[in-house]
Amino acid sequence: MDLIHKFLNIVFPIVSFILFIYLLPLLSLYRLLRFRVRSVFPENLAEKVVLITGASSGIGEHLAYEYAKLGARLALVARREERLNVVAGKAEAMGSPKVIVIKADVSKIEDCKRFVDQTVDHFGRLDCLINNAGIAIVGLFEEQECITDHTSIMDINFWGSVNATHFALPHLKKSKGRIVVIGSCAGWFVTPKVSVYNASKAAQKSFFETLRLELAPDIGVSIITLGLVDTYIATNEFIHETNLDKAPLLSVEGCAKEIVNSVRRGDESLTEPQWMRTIFLWVMLLPELMNVARRFVNARRGRTRQGHESRSNGSLQQPDVKLALILQLISISGTLQLISISAAVSFSIRDEKSFEAEVISYAYFLISSNAMLPCKRLPLADGVPVIY
Repeated sequence: MDLIHKFLNIVFPIVSFILFIYLLPLLSLYRLLRFRVRSVFPENLAEKVVLITGASSGIGEHLAYEYAKLGARLALVARREERLNVVAGKAEAMGSPKVIVIKADVSKIEDCKRFVDQTVDHFGRLDCLINNAGIAIVGLFEEQECITDHTSIMDINFWGSVNATHFALPHLKKSKGRIVVIGSCAGWFVTPKVSVYNASKAAQKSFFETLRLELAPDIGVSIITLGLVDTYIATNEFIHETNLDKAPLLSVEGCAKEIVNSVRRGDESLTEPQWMRTIFLWVMLLPELMNVARRFVNARRGRTRQGHESRSNGSLQQPDVKLALILQLISISGTLQLISISAAVSFSIRDEKSFEAEVISYAYFLISSNAMLPCKRLPLADGVPVIY
């Protein structure tokens, strides 16, 4: 068996590369044709029953509005009942024939069963379940003192969608319905300071990809992979503490519209923004380089804090000299050489006297506008995964 694996280790990558060259253009053409056809004949959502978790704000709220415009009947679920009533009123004004509000916590199994049962009891059916509710807690894992925070993230982001789906399956089978999962690029492109959130989204993605195979063709599963969305939390505390201030944000309205259009076409997956799919290739094919890039941006925690304190005290002197050193390094060695140097530094960063480490460290200070902050608990918000 070992000999077979050694043979496959050599042959399979070569064969796969050749097949990719020929198959990718054909697959791209097929996707384009399928997109055109399904765009012309999208699913009619009039009178369909759509259940949305985390519908009191953010993506969930605007999904409710988009489905309302198309005449769908809605069951809106979240913990903040007053806010849900506001969303329900707007949805009815936009064209939904009937909207019900259900106060529930997706982290509780009994609540998941209750809001599914209430939806079916009221409307007599269920056509689409949208697992949207999610939270994120920001901070370095080693500095998080409250261990229950970790379980709360998994209970809402992962188990909340799993349990709701479990109770909805019998009804979705009857209607030949669809499950929609609001996932995140964090499920496969991890960022520091949201370790458990990353894990919850990776688990969610893996579970529903498996479920898609098990349920086909009776129930469709659409996995939505999103980047940063312009919600209240994402534009303030979250992106500030994760050093994502310069990251481009998706508009929540446009994002919701793209999701609904994708679901109506019957797409199995949607990545928004679409350019994030190319990063997935980098992660899969060049993980070492991506790790170097992330280390470069994130830097070493101790150095970052020290630099932050130095800047606060006005002791970071002559930053232009450090910039000149970086530019000189690039001009002499080239960009790739700089990357290779940063790679070497990332594996030997403990050497405090390393010249390259010093340059890379100061490069971070010049490029990044925020230093790492200690662990801080963000306020929870129903249906607003602060990073997707």
